[in-house]
This record gives sequence, structure tokens and C-alpha cells, in this order.
Amino acid sequence: MDLKSLASFARKDVDTLLREYAEVAGTLSRLGLSEYESKAYIALVAAGPTSPTFVAKIAQIPRTSAYKTLESLESKGYARSKAERPRTFAAVDPSELGEALATEVRETFQKIESVKDVLSERGIPQQVYTILGKDRVLEKIGEMMDKSEHSFVISSPSIAEFRRKLSKRFTNAFSRGVEVTVITSPFVKVPKMATSVRRKGLIATDVISDGKTALLAAPDLSACGYTDNETLSSHLQEFLRIMSESEG
Repeated sequence: MDLKSLASFARKDVDTLLREYAEVAGTLSRLGLSEYESKAYIALVAAGPTSPTFVAKIAQIPRTSAYKTLESLESKGYARSKAERPRTFAAVDPSELGEALATEVRETFQKIESVKDVLSERGIPQQVYTILGKDRVLEKIGEMMDKSEHSFVISSPSIAEFRRKLSKRFTNAFSRGVEVTVITSPFVKVPKMATSVRRKGLIATDVISDGKTALLAAPDLSACGYTDNETLSSHLQEFLRIMSESEG
């Protein structure tokens, strides 16, 4: 079954289905899924429990990439697998997943808001700057890494892009003796020499340098909030540490 067959089954024309397919895939990418992962999840929802080969056919992704893509979806909480031969995968119910993601985002920002309230009560000024544009956000993260003297922590479900865009800066940080910690989803490759922490369900990107500067970015890196307030940054670093340990 391909998209044309699905369109016929759903009583929709192919152009309409493709447009809706692209819109949903785009939304999933903003939540931290890759293009293949977005397409594979939609295929699982449409097809029900099935094999990686069948998912590749429906999602129109390379068959050789399907298995790894589905394993990545499982590690991020979007799919479940059955230990049978051949191995099959099933999508986590969209309503269940949507509620879980909404709850996590809401709780995360409630905790950040509580930090803000505590600092306000203590009379500590809040210096948070907004940066717009993916290139500018990536450059700011690179700048924070360049200025790190002791520690650099990055938490994100999409480390591959940082490894690709900031590889030299990672290397330079290691050469200066900076302790780099990467918090990311299970099975995601991290830069060599970095300390890795695995956590499921990551959505946004958090970055903290030396406990002095901090950045919180949208899932698609289109915007971020940045602060050089050391007290606020250290509170966010402690929050990130607690979140990491609670998963492990």
C-alpha cells in the first residue's frame, strides 16, 4: 500500500492527502523528529502494527533506513515494538501521545516559571533576551561553547544537527579541557569525548555554559531565550540536572 492506495481508501484525492501529509510531517519536525521519523510515525498510525519493510513502502523512505528510524521513534516514545520475528512496530496512539507531550511541556514551563517567581521575590533582575532565526540560534550556541571554560551542557533530541554544524567548536572545547555533557534520546550518537546522558521524551533544546549563561530554544531552533544572569543560569542548570537524574 502506498500513498495513492491510502488516498483511495480514505476517499481523498492524492493532492489533498499529500498536502495534509506534508503539514503533519512539518508539525512533527518542530517537535524534534527527523523527516524520516515524521513520515514513519504517520505511516504507523495509518497502517497499524506492521514491519519496517511495510513502513518504508508507505512512508516512502529508504528500506535500509526504516529499522533504525523506527527504533529511534521507539526511543523517543512515539512507537512500541514487539519482540517477535519478524519484529513489528506500532504507533503510540496520537491522542495519548499528544496528551503526554502537552503535559510535559506544561510542567516544564511551570517549573521554569517557578524559578522566575523565586528570583523575582529575591529581587534578582531577569535578563532574558530573545533571538530569532535558526542560524542565529545555532551561532549563539556555538558562541556559548567557544566561551566555555569549565563546563558545557546541551540537552536536545536532535544532537545530529549540532554535531554537524558545530563539530569544530566541540573539538575546540574538548581541547581546552571543557567538560561537555550531552543529554539526548537513547541510541542517538553524541560527539566523542562528551559525557552522554540518555533521556526519553525530550522536546526543546537547553544549553548551559559554565553555569553562567543559559539558552532555551524551540524544538525547531527557530527562536530561543538567552540569559547571562548567573543566578538564573545556575538555577536552570540545577533543574536540568534533577530532570536528568530523575529519568535515570
